[in-house]
This record gives sequence, C-alpha cells and structure tokens, in this order.
Amino acid sequence: MKDVIYYAIPFFVISIIVEILYFRHLKSHEDHFDTRDTVGSLSMGIGNVLTGLISKGVVFGALILFYKYHFFELNRSTCWYWVAIFFADDFSYYWFHRASHMVRYFWASHVVHHSSQFYNLGTALRQTWTGNITGAFIFYLWMPLVGFHPADIFLMQTISLIYQFWIHTEAIGRLPWFLEYIFNTPSHHRVHHGSDVQYLDKNHAGVLIIWDRMFGTFQQEMERPHYGLTKNLAGHNPIQIAFHEWYDMVKDISRAPDLKAALGYIFGPPGWSHDGSRMTSKQLQEKRSQNRARDKE
Repeated sequence: MKDVIYYAIPFFVISIIVEILYFRHLKSHEDHFDTRDTVGSLSMGIGNVLTGLISKGVVFGALILFYKYHFFELNRSTCWYWVAIFFADDFSYYWFHRASHMVRYFWASHVVHHSSQFYNLGTALRQTWTGNITGAFIFYLWMPLVGFHPADIFLMQTISLIYQFWIHTEAIGRLPWFLEYIFNTPSHHRVHHGSDVQYLDKNHAGVLIIWDRMFGTFQQEMERPHYGLTKNLAGHNPIQIAFHEWYDMVKDISRAPDLKAALGYIFGPPGWSHDGSRMTSKQLQEKRSQNRARDKE
C-alpha cells in the first residue's frame, strides 16, 4: 500500500523554505533556525522514511492480524464510519503520545522529536527511527479488533501526521478562541515542545486538543518556551540523536542494583533513578510549586 506521506514531502520542503525566507525577512532568523540543527532534523526525517519502508510493514501486518478477529462488521461506506475512525485514531494517538512521555521505553524513541532547541517546520520532520519496531503501535491495536479496517487506520495515522506538520512554527500566533479550544494549534504545540518546568508533559494532542482538556494535561501558552530537553544534546550527529536515550537507558540498567531498579529504568518515567539522583517531570513540577508557595509566605 502506497504511503500518502510520500506525496506530502514536496509540500514539506517548500513550506520549510518559505518559513526560512519569512524569518530572514524579519531579520530574526537566528532566533528560529540553526543550519546544523535543521540538517539534523532533515537527516532524522530521511532516516524515518527509510526505516519506515520495513517498520511500517510490521505495523500494517499487526493491524491485519488483529483485524482477523474483529468483533463488529463496520460499514466503510458511511460517513459515520469515518467520523468514528477519526475520533478513535486521535484518541489512540493522545494515549500513545502521553505514554511516550510517561514511560522511558517509549520515550527513548520519542525523545528524538524533542531534541531540537529550535521550533520550526524542520523540527516537525525530526522523527524517530525506532518507534515502530519497538512496539508503539500497540496503542492502536484495539481499533482493528473493533472493526476498523487496517488500511483506513493507516490512512488516518498519516493524515494526523500531516496535520501536525504545520503546527511546528512560531510564525503563527494564537488563532481565534474557538479553534484554540478544539484543535491542536501552533500555540498549544509550542507548549508541548517547551523544556520549561511548567510546560513539561503537557498538550499531547494530535489533531484535537479536547483530550488534554478532558484528561488534565492541558497547558495554555504563557511566555515563549525554551525548546529542547531538560538536558540538551551537545551535537547534531544523527546517530547520537536517534540512539542516545537507548544508550543511556542500557547504561542505567547495567548499573542498577537489583531487578526492581532495572525495570524502573525501563518502564519508569524519564528522569527516574533508584537513588533519587535525578528528577522526573512530575517531581520537578512539584518542587516548583513548593518553591512558589514558599516565596509567597
């Protein structure tokens, strides 16, 4: 099956060029772009396409396997089917994305997307090489069981990915309130990419921001975020970008004093440590709240 994402690549490239020219015109290019960073992002995007030639076959095969045991016969020719699959896909994406910030095993792949210290359309292409083969697709396996066809699930995942391209920019401010309330927008997603403590692990939406509002992970954009990780990478080597967290995780496991600690380094949240030498996002936010309360006394 031909992946629709390939047809969108020329649009991605043209949009990135237009954004670069726009910020050059505003003479604020250095605040929004770095040549080495952009090359690193494009390298990750190319690698994602190449690894996807195999890994997406694995995902599609898993969807087909589960579809063999589907519970309901859904009529693909009705508009309600497509409305339902849109919401089902977006709901699944929210929980996949949220888990990718809560479980280090999934974060080891997803961290790639957050490793840029700039926020631009090039950052949207900074994608993982390992996400599919390490099982992130498990969050979607309930969909073929319900009766959604694998080809349609694959299509909706691609549409969601294409939608999320345009929200990776600082060229667009806040949109009208009713759009900001329902949809994931550049403002909401800038928060998601922020490394500021108040922005960590917020706004996991794909297309609809309603899931974050419903499940308590929504954060309004206040001041301009500082982008990247709480501990940023020193270089722009694609191999380092792709595998640095896997390497660090294996190193932590090898130093774990027991099996419980080893499992914690795999399935615990990013930043977890058996001896308390590091802090998770939740711990950092709790510390911030305590400090702010102390300052008010």
